[in-house]
Amino acid sequence: MIKTTVLILSVCSLASTTLAQLPWNNKRAAVVLTYDDGIDINLDTVVPALDSAGFKGTFYVIGGSPVIAKRLEEWRKAASSGHELGNHTLFHPCSGGPGRGFITDETDLQKYTVARAAKEIRLTNTLLESIDGKKNRTFAYPCGDSKIGDTYYYKSVAADFVAARGVNGKMNSIENMNMEDINSYAIINHSAKYMTDLVDEAIRTKSCVVFLFHGVGGGHSLNVELKEHQALLRYLKSHEKDLWVATMVDVAQYATTYRAK
Repeated sequence: MIKTTVLILSVCSLASTTLAQLPWNNKRAAVVLTYDDGIDINLDTVVPALDSAGFKGTFYVIGGSPVIAKRLEEWRKAASSGHELGNHTLFHPCSGGPGRGFITDETDLQKYTVARAAKEIRLTNTLLESIDGKKNRTFAYPCGDSKIGDTYYYKSVAADFVAARGVNGKMNSIENMNMEDINSYAIINHSAKYMTDLVDEAIRTKSCVVFLFHGVGGGHSLNVELKEHQALLRYLKSHEKDLWVATMVDVAQYATTYRAK
């Protein structure tokens, strides 16, 4: 009886150690591929590339973008196949200032009220639910701007979301991932090696690395070359034994549940 008890305790201890060593859905690290602005290149190039590799991405779409209206059924198909449609607001308001010549009076976040920002974000959620039928969703800050004046506007809608993705270039640990400002690395003309080095760092530190893309092989002024993006996907595929490649909403929900346990 004593030997049996010792054996059971040893097995339980080994199982607990294994879980501690593999925090991300039984993998050492998590990778989230996010794509901002809901542009044509997402549907033309990115979705087929992800599907071919067997991965699912998170697409932060602008509710008022003509690309959404014109290609509604294609977005619906992408969502039905497992890709996440995230909320990137209705009109992509950002704070005006030096280097922000693309911002107009209508899209200057500092000319918004918190109430207006919340209303437009909730309208975008309604639109996205009409496309994919889902209620659980994540948010991404346009331009990484999180304040109207001194107020963090996301707090007014946080209850409507699982989490929000920010733009701070850091790794995310499962214990300390900030669900109101998840770190991500903006990829702008970076090499595949830069990206795969980040993946290696995530594996080494048992972290979640979130990539933030705009254009892939064109389609946006913030771009990464198609061959570099493809090389990243191949690298992720070759390291699947260590990596959980998933959408932002799935990773955020998993981390929340993991911490609750």
